[in-house]
Amino acid sequence: MPSSPLSSRRGFLRTAIALVPAGTLAGCEVKQSATTAAAGSNEGANASADHAPRAHYQPHFFDAKEWAFIHAAVDRLIPPDSEGPGAVEAGVPEFIDRQMDTPYAHGALWYMQGPFAQGAPELGYQLKLVPRDLYRLGIAALNAYCAKTYAHPFDALDAATRDTVLAALEKGRIELADVPAATFFGQLLQNTREGYFCDPIHGGNRDMASWKMIGFPGARADFMDFVNQNGAAYPYGPVSIEGKRS
Repeated sequence: MPSSPLSSRRGFLRTAIALVPAGTLAGCEVKQSATTAAAGSNEGANASADHAPRAHYQPHFFDAKEWAFIHAAVDRLIPPDSEGPGAVEAGVPEFIDRQMDTPYAHGALWYMQGPFAQGAPELGYQLKLVPRDLYRLGIAALNAYCAKTYAHPFDALDAATRDTVLAALEKGRIELADVPAATFFGQLLQNTREGYFCDPIHGGNRDMASWKMIGFPGARADFMDFVNQNGAAYPYGPVSIEGKRS
């Protein structure tokens, strides 16, 4: 990240929120989020020890190894700093796990009849793998790569090494069995962004922390008086879909 924390973190996250499609959550199952204590923010050698999951949330899709990977990975994609919480503290792992039970994750909203062939980028996604498959196959393959290369699974690596692995994954420089590396990274990054900025009803954005950080009003019924006040800070805190206020 660049040296200026204000321009770097907020600038990055403002850009990231613009990349989260509004329709992504259309198929989400709406559930009451579990109450939990915030996770820690230290960067030790083992992410699963550094950032404990929500005390009262048990994953429905991910097994223990996958759950440890999700925490370790999203912690490096959006780490905590002085401006706001990281992805783990914001509940992103819970958001991603809950998404795996939606029609979206099963590919129910996609045309999946084939043929499945490598096409030009402008043709969009062409694989036969739905999001659930990308996570299941991708996590197993990346942990196998890390065990072979570093003698430990991804979540047991130190923060700097995890960053190195994620950077190589993003650029497709790691050969994974059954799933393209860059595609797996893109899925993980997109869902991390969505979980960080979603309404808390979906499991992420705990306590509307990301909304407060960027000055987003949330689901307020009317804030038109402030639409044209470019650059002015919004004077009220955000409101969730359930009517909760920060």
